[in-house]
Amino acid sequence: MFRKLNEAGVRYLVAGGLAVVAHGHVRFTKDIDLVLALDEKNVLGALGVFREMGYRPVVAAIRLEDFAHASERRRWVEEKDAKVFTLFSDEHRFTPIDVFIEEPFPFDAANAGALEQEYAPGIPVRFVSRDDLIAMKRLAGRPQDMADIEALEHLGRD
Repeated sequence: MFRKLNEAGVRYLVAGGLAVVAHGHVRFTKDIDLVLALDEKNVLGALGVFREMGYRPVVAAIRLEDFAHASERRRWVEEKDAKVFTLFSDEHRFTPIDVFIEEPFPFDAANAGALEQEYAPGIPVRFVSRDDLIAMKRLAGRPQDMADIEALEHLGRD
């Protein structure tokens, strides 16, 4: 997926558990958390990749294309307090994708400070910075987020 997103010129940052691992704390994660630059061209590029890979929304009443509309995303936030748009694929059953409905930070600034690593040979991936990741996890405040913050802060002291 990262290779395809890169080839399509999609601007994205990986957050969540994969970003925690990229910053040095190895732990299990069951999904891919993505922050997209939410301009229309970028969103449509990402949706094309997701569609090509067989991903579709978990909520059957929502079409993949609905995510492209800022007004629709805003409605999900206002009416359902939604944070992410969850996608699944029969072909990639064990790799759901959560795409943030709103940019949790100014994307361009976060992208400028992002950590870039090879996810696999020849496939560079940009991960949210350690500080942005900690801030995101602090806002979420779930037990796993708090454990991740403690681990990331401990790594920062070493």
